[in-house]
Amino acid sequence: MSEIVDILLSAAFWAATLRIATPLILGTLGELICERAGVLNLGIEGIMTAGAMSGWLFVHLGAPLWAGVLLAALVGATFGLLHGVFTVPLGLSQHVTGIGITLLATSLAYFTYRVLLPQATSPPRIEPFQPLGLAWLGPALAPQTALTWLALLLVPVVGYALYRTPLGLAVRTCGENPAAAEAQGIDVYAIRIGAVMVGSAL
Repeated sequence: MSEIVDILLSAAFWAATLRIATPLILGTLGELICERAGVLNLGIEGIMTAGAMSGWLFVHLGAPLWAGVLLAALVGATFGLLHGVFTVPLGLSQHVTGIGITLLATSLAYFTYRVLLPQATSPPRIEPFQPLGLAWLGPALAPQTALTWLALLLVPVVGYALYRTPLGLAVRTCGENPAAAEAQGIDVYAIRIGAVMVGSAL
């Protein structure tokens, strides 16, 4: 029991927890935006896989790390657009479409990897983001990278945008009462598709 307590109280444990939670924070924020707009995005797992594969491959081919992150976000937004078009104006099942997006994105990522690196038994390593080394923040926060800090920063930013801005009100209205949004002259289709694209980019 004392060993478990020691682990839970160690700075290394919390540093690793924050690092591992980074993609989950981004994915959760993305899904939150989608659902606030009234669209369930079950394709999130496949979108994250395709985005990660695209970003990694771009960096492996020589691009900077932040360019890889940007490409991953663009790939995610593209799949979000596909999901949004199928579920919003075409009215297809959000559950079936989301599962289809997951299968499509995951399969494309695997296929691309096998075509471009047919002889590889394990993915080649790329130079990862380095810790910012902000020692004055303590041993749990000092080892974190810029991506982790970006994810943590986006939590209050997304919260503020959703609940303290006119755009956030429009997004939530489209999700909760689309008829009222239309009565105010808001394009529900555009808001929902845009929200799904932003959420998928995250």
